[in-house]
Amino acid sequence: MTRPTPVAALLLASLVGTGIVAGGPPAQNPGQPASAVQQPREIELTISGDPGTPPRFAVPNFVALSPETADAAKIIGQVLWDDLNFEREFYLIPRDTYATVPAARAPEQIPFSAWRELGADGLVFGSVQKTEKGVRVEVRVFNLSSREQVFSKEYSGGAANPRLYAHTIADEIHQQQRALRGLARTKLTFSSDRNLDKVAGTVQNRDVKEIYIADYDGANQRRITVNRALNITPAWSPDARAIAYTSYRKGFPDILIARIYEGVSESPTGGKGSNFLPVWSPDGTRIAFMSSRDGNPEIYTMKTDGTDVRRITNHQASDVTPTWSPNGNLIAFTSDRTGSPQIYTKNSDGLGTPRRITRSESYADRPTWSSAPFNEIAFASRTSRSGFDIKVFDLMSSQTRQITFGEGTNESPAYSPNGRHLAFTSTRAGGSVQVFTIDRDGRNARQITSSGNNYTPNWSLR
Repeated sequence: MTRPTPVAALLLASLVGTGIVAGGPPAQNPGQPASAVQQPREIELTISGDPGTPPRFAVPNFVALSPETADAAKIIGQVLWDDLNFEREFYLIPRDTYATVPAARAPEQIPFSAWRELGADGLVFGSVQKTEKGVRVEVRVFNLSSREQVFSKEYSGGAANPRLYAHTIADEIHQQQRALRGLARTKLTFSSDRNLDKVAGTVQNRDVKEIYIADYDGANQRRITVNRALNITPAWSPDARAIAYTSYRKGFPDILIARIYEGVSESPTGGKGSNFLPVWSPDGTRIAFMSSRDGNPEIYTMKTDGTDVRRITNHQASDVTPTWSPNGNLIAFTSDRTGSPQIYTKNSDGLGTPRRITRSESYADRPTWSSAPFNEIAFASRTSRSGFDIKVFDLMSSQTRQITFGEGTNESPAYSPNGRHLAFTSTRAGGSVQVFTIDRDGRNARQITSSGNNYTPNWSLR
């Protein structure tokens, strides 16, 4: 186990201590004592729209109850609108139409009729007030048809990251209103050459790649590794407290684990052979990876401390890029054992014969397994002489569908934890390699990165 450099430790420390605490329904008056706060009650009401259409929500800026919270109130309102819009469970009424509705500074001042005339079914109303330790954020959701309050929460904590309040509220509204696991608090990790450093101590003039993390929407991009080496293929642990990745910092490829909230790094393989492409099992107890320690590149698994190494594949061809099934019983991987690279699955204990699942592709690589309830594997497929697109194989129907169509070359898909979206890399934005997200039906591609070249995204589970 090694401790990071002072610079890395400082960067990692910035990830710790969000300090947000969620409470029950807020007091009717922010000045009321704690004893006057209403007790939480079970709320079962959900807001519906017209038949066959999603409910229409309005999310105005939160009310700043202290002059110092004006910026935070504006940020929370905008980010919350974006977070709710991302999942397409609601129709979000454009914010530039809100000027026609009289502003309210308290719930009892809400002009319900005016919001209904604007077409809204639901209204998110919130406020932000300064406290001794930071801010208090109160939020309520109203059914505009019945004028009933259907959601009410209070959050308190630091004032440094108002976006996190919006992300937390969005996830809880999605859960309460739509029984949907939201993604607003999840993060992406990826490697990037944006720093324009050169690898130290090598003859070749190679660019450094470092590991970065970002919010799911690309905000708050932060560098995790600082070692002037090639650091690639990062993967989140299931608890989102560690990242495993491939690093060449010792001069050869090996697997490192950065426990980002503890500020330490580990090398579980002990430097045995060349080791690449780590990926965590769903329960977080094992890591699958590719290694050439016994000659040909094969798939192995090990406990996270490097013990109990098991060889999963055994073939004279190359077996690479493993990914676990949601229950941990299977591993999908890429192999060129039949000629061009194709996607196979095999039992995660190494028993049995691999099953080939792609048969009509000229070249298939980088499989990633979706979470439940979807049972599918996304992969990169060569669709032109020099380009790839993202395709999805449904394991129940054995059908394949394509979700990108030649806008640049598109590779390295990675599912979101709810299975409704994918992160991937693409050159569609002008030739450089950037990270994008896209809905599983191929709609709503969004660019996440823009600086340098960015590779192999991975989505945290929480």
